Amino acid sequence: MTASSPRVVLVGPPAAGKTRVGKRVARLMNLGFHDTDREIVALHGPIPEIFASRGEPVFRELEREAVITALETDGVVALGGGAVINADTRADLAKHRVALITISAEAVIHRLDPDKRPLLVGGLDAWETLVAARQNWYDEVSDARFDTSHRSPDTVALDVVRWIEGG
Repeated sequence: MTASSPRVVLVGPPAAGKTRVGKRVARLMNLGFHDTDREIVALHGPIPEIFASRGEPVFRELEREAVITALETDGVVALGGGAVINADTRADLAKHRVALITISAEAVIHRLDPDKRPLLVGGLDAWETLVAARQNWYDEVSDARFDTSHRSPDTVALDVVRWIEGG
């Protein structure tokens, strides 16, 4: 790990709860929280607008920049669901403790909002296709897996903290 390095990086599919869990982990550990999607929005505007006006390749470039910056911070980092697409990001994640946050299709269905998630216009079918295409990358970069399907973000966050602390 570098001199300034996150305690944990959260990855996983869209709508799995990375931000909710990450915020709670950060609070429990008295650490800062960084969410790459939120940082992109703060700097460049809403993600659906970036996709619509500039295209996915431009979004992925912005995402990569946000990942580089986030991985140089202390605390807890949540990456956007597609960040693992980038081979350089996957290589960077090998140097960090990475938690995969998962959710079942049945549990995610009520969280799918195509207005907020441009790659999920096809609803649950689009989500399942997207997750299947990325699953090997999620598995490749992660050190542990935490499922949010039937557990509260608070409970999952406690499990993540126990894992980070070695217990």
